[in-house]
Amino acid sequence: MQRTSASIPSLSTLSRTSKLQAVYRIELSRHALRRSFSISPSLNKSKKRDNGRTADSGLKSNANAGPEDPLDLTQLELGIANAVSRLKDELSKLRMGGRLSPETIEALRVQLGKGSKETAKLGELAQVVPKGGRLVAVLVSEESYIKPISSAILGSNLSLTPQQDPHNVLQLNIPIPPPTKESRDQTVLAAKATMEKAASNVRDSRGAVHKRLQESIKKRLARPDDARKSQDKMEKIAEKGQKEVKELFEAAKKAMERA
Repeated sequence: MQRTSASIPSLSTLSRTSKLQAVYRIELSRHALRRSFSISPSLNKSKKRDNGRTADSGLKSNANAGPEDPLDLTQLELGIANAVSRLKDELSKLRMGGRLSPETIEALRVQLGKGSKETAKLGELAQVVPKGGRLVAVLVSEESYIKPISSAILGSNLSLTPQQDPHNVLQLNIPIPPPTKESRDQTVLAAKATMEKAASNVRDSRGAVHKRLQESIKKRLARPDDARKSQDKMEKIAEKGQKEVKELFEAAKKAMERA
C-alpha cells in the first residue's frame, strides 16, 4: 500500500501543476500580444511613408507633365523661322551659281599620288573661299597638294580652270565663267521651287496650330473668345511668314538675273 501511494501523485499536487500550466499559458499569450502590438505600429508607419512617397512622386510627375497650352503659338513661330532659315541657305547657294558653290568644289575627289588609288576630298586638303565677283580662291594646306588639286578641278565637269596665284604659292585662283541665259533660267526655276517648298512648310505649321485651336474649342479647353483671338493672331503670323518667303525669293531672283 505504501508503494502505491508513493507512485500516484496526490490531488493537491495535480491541482498545483494545473494552475502552473494555466498561468504559463496566460503569460505566453500576453507576451505574444505585446509583441504584435510592438511590431504593428512600425509596419503601419513604413506603409504610410511608402504611400507618402508614392503620392509625392505622382504629384511631381503630374506637375512636370503639364498640359500643353492650346492657345500657345510658339510652335507656329518656330516652324516659320525654320522654313525661312532653310530658304535663305538654299537661295544663298543658288546665288553662288548652284553647282559652282564652294561646297561643290570642296566635294571633288583628289588623287593624292601619281598612279595611287588613294583619294581624299578637296575640302580635306584645302579651303575654298569666294573672293567676290567671279573669282574663287583655293587655299591649299601643303605645296605638294597643288598639282593634284589642280588636276582634280580640271578633270571635273565644272568647266573650271584653276590658276596659280602670283603672290602665294599655296593659293589657286578659279575664275567663274559668266552664266548663260539658260543657266540663269535654270537657277531661277530652282529658286522658285525652293520658295514654294518654304511656303508649303509655313502652311503646314499654320495648319497644325489651326487644328489644335479647333480641338480646344470642341473639348472646351479654351474659351471661344480666347480661341478666336489666338486664331486671328495665328493668321497674322502666317501671313507675315508667307510675305517674308516671297520677298526673299524676289530679291534672290533679281540678283540671279543680273549675274
